[in-house]
Amino acid sequence: RNIDRLKVADINRYILYLVNEKKISVSQQNMRINAIKFYYEQVKGGKRQYYGGITRAKEYKTLPEVLSRNEIKRILDQLSNIKHRCMISLVYSAGLRRSELLNLTPKDINSETMSVRIMGKGKKCRYSLLSPKLLEELRRYFREYRPKKWLFEGETPGQPYSASALVKVLKEAARRAGIKHRVHVHMLRHSFATHLLEQGTDLHTIQELLGHNDIKTTAIYLHVSSAHKAKIPNPLDTLDDS
Repeated sequence: RNIDRLKVADINRYILYLVNEKKISVSQQNMRINAIKFYYEQVKGGKRQYYGGITRAKEYKTLPEVLSRNEIKRILDQLSNIKHRCMISLVYSAGLRRSELLNLTPKDINSETMSVRIMGKGKKCRYSLLSPKLLEELRRYFREYRPKKWLFEGETPGQPYSASALVKVLKEAARRAGIKHRVHVHMLRHSFATHLLEQGTDLHTIQELLGHNDIKTTAIYLHVSSAHKAKIPNPLDTLDDS
């Protein structure tokens, strides 16, 4: 039908169909309603309407999924290939995003300052931690593979390692390690931040290492970590002090 002849009831039926039948996400629901409102109200100059036939859905942010130290050790123990082991170790030990790992060059590893130079989102450069233990493994990897351009290259020299191949490496290692729940690359970054917090590292330092613009983004790990909560005095136990 002609889009300009549709009634509010027609649009509401369409949106409810998407919600109930197509099971679109909360963000998709709101995006489509906003697009419809923009067309009829801003482009066509119509009056404001209520669309959807349902209360606007709110999107709830879930807490980051984190691996335990034991789970990460078990995963690394399954990686006999030195390249695979270095890649997974570096994502965890420096708190990298998948794209950040694959964009690293050999020059980004600085053994003098024990740091990793990272080109993050929006071409923003930052530095993160370099593990002395991993540095030795990286040196062994470099002697064996001799990467030409990227730190981690695929089968074709000079071409970066495949993102999908990295995902497969991690999933297969997790499967062999006996980890039943879903494991994805970004969990290593979440685990890096959470474990640093549990070791007593302050939030601002973790923010810098992760490359977050807003401290509120980093503060989400306070909800994940249980170690810092254990150090908080229970108010019941402090009653005698007042």
